[in-house]
Formats: sequence, structure tokens, C-alpha cells
Amino acid sequence: MSLPAPYDRYEGEVLPEWIDHNGHLNLAYYVVLFDYATDMLFNEIGIGLAYRDETENGTFVAETHLVYRRELLVGERVRVAAQILDADDKRLHLAHEMFRVESGERAAMQELMFLHVNLAERRVTPFPPDRRERVAAAAAAHAGLPRPDWIGRRIAMPR
Repeated sequence: MSLPAPYDRYEGEVLPEWIDHNGHLNLAYYVVLFDYATDMLFNEIGIGLAYRDETENGTFVAETHLVYRRELLVGERVRVAAQILDADDKRLHLAHEMFRVESGERAAMQELMFLHVNLAERRVTPFPPDRRERVAAAAAAHAGLPRPDWIGRRIAMPR
């Protein structure tokens, strides 16, 4: 499998209906844009929508952390770069960075932990061997990338 490292094929646009009362992108829609990038990555590595439809398996997010750096305004175009940080038989750890297309400025970062789930049983289950191989190959394609320094952050008041 030939996977870009990082995986940065997703571009999107801030839509007018996503703007909040402060005149910028509402926090929920950063998640939507990151989720679209995840969907594209997962489809490419074979654990996306078609996989779910064929196998009744999919992924759930168990934990996420979002850091906002720059506000985004209506009409701005963004690019999301995804990095596979780690994977095992049942989990996939990802990092996303969102950039303004025009300036290249980083607007937000998201860290996620996905679980592989049997959707009929609603239980965590190992990836089937063929998908585990694909996930491992994708993770290997990203293994040489530097680990982002913002991974593993926690929320706390400075003291």
C-alpha cells in the first residue's frame, strides 16, 4: 500500500451554516472537518464505509482531544493532515492537523483513539487478519514521521 505520510489528501471549506454567534467556525464543525479527513483515510486503508457494509464491523472513537489555534471564517479552505501514531489488534491512534490552505497556518489539532467494533454485538473486537495487515501497513508508512509534541496533552489551569 502506498500511503502519503502524513495523509493529507482532504481539503474542505468553512460553510456559512457552520458559523456561530461569534462570527467564526463553531467548535463542532472543526470535528466535522476532521471526521471527513478520517473517513477518507479509513476508506483508503480499507476500514471505511464499504468495510462496514460488508462485514458489520467499524470503528468508534473512544477518546479525543482538540486544540484550537486559529479561528476560521466563512469560505476559508482548509487541509487536514492525518498521522497514524500507533495501531494494534483492536485500536488505532491518530493525530490530525488542520491548516488554512491559503496561508498554511495551523488552525487546530486533534488526537483520537479509535476502537474496532463488531456493530451487531456492539463490542470491541480484533481487526480481521486482512484488515489488520492493511492497518499495520498504513501505520508502518507513518512510522518514520516525528511524533507531534502536542500529543497526550491534558486540560489544566496553569499554576
